[in-house]
Amino acid sequence: MLVIPAIDLKDGLCVRLLQGRKEDATIYSDDPASTAKRWESCGAKLLHVVDLDGAFTGNQKNIEGIRKIRQAVGMDIEVGGGIRNLQQIDLLISIGIDRVILGTAAIENPEIVKEACKKYPGKVLVGIDAKNGFVAVKGWVEVTGVRAKELALKMQDRGVFGIIYTDISKDGMMTGPNIETTREMVETLTIPVIASGGVSSIEDIKRLKEIKGLYGVITGKAIYSGAIDLKEAIEIAVKR
Repeated sequence: MLVIPAIDLKDGLCVRLLQGRKEDATIYSDDPASTAKRWESCGAKLLHVVDLDGAFTGNQKNIEGIRKIRQAVGMDIEVGGGIRNLQQIDLLISIGIDRVILGTAAIENPEIVKEACKKYPGKVLVGIDAKNGFVAVKGWVEVTGVRAKELALKMQDRGVFGIIYTDISKDGMMTGPNIETTREMVETLTIPVIASGGVSSIEDIKRLKEIKGLYGVITGKAIYSGAIDLKEAIEIAVKR
């Protein structure tokens, strides 16, 4: 299981939001590239980057910050937040991003998923953010009537590399991840599932590791606050 550190970008700064609310932002660093280097030095093999301005507006506003992160580290990088069309995907792939994450676009324009998977096989992830089992979109502002598992199966059929599954009632709350819904998602799909939201302790990493077949887990607030030592978490996750 991979332990994947998260960098959330807002106005060029490295921040964390509480349950996705843009007014509840804590600034952790004004130099996201050096933050990325720090996580890489702890042994991280994959970095999760979200353009929060993009998620809220639909326009990517942190391309320069993403480019600097890419130039600073050798590990793989996945990027999400406001990616709504093929041109934005082209741009991110062209600057060396390994995988792009589609969220709102997967619901509003499923064809883009199909096109992107055809053009960039193995490079497209879909982020499914759920509240009580239903999908939330537009930076979690709107909860839809679409069931998370149904959407995940549709995306699998369209050829995505994997699913990033976030229980948004848990995200940034440091209350522990939703183990049951994560396990259900892993058992439903044959493609990789990455868990996100609520990871707050080494104990959570151990519990997630028990989910057979879970590809990875994203952690943000816990590594910034010091609740989780990233190096220790990675060591635990790779132990057989």
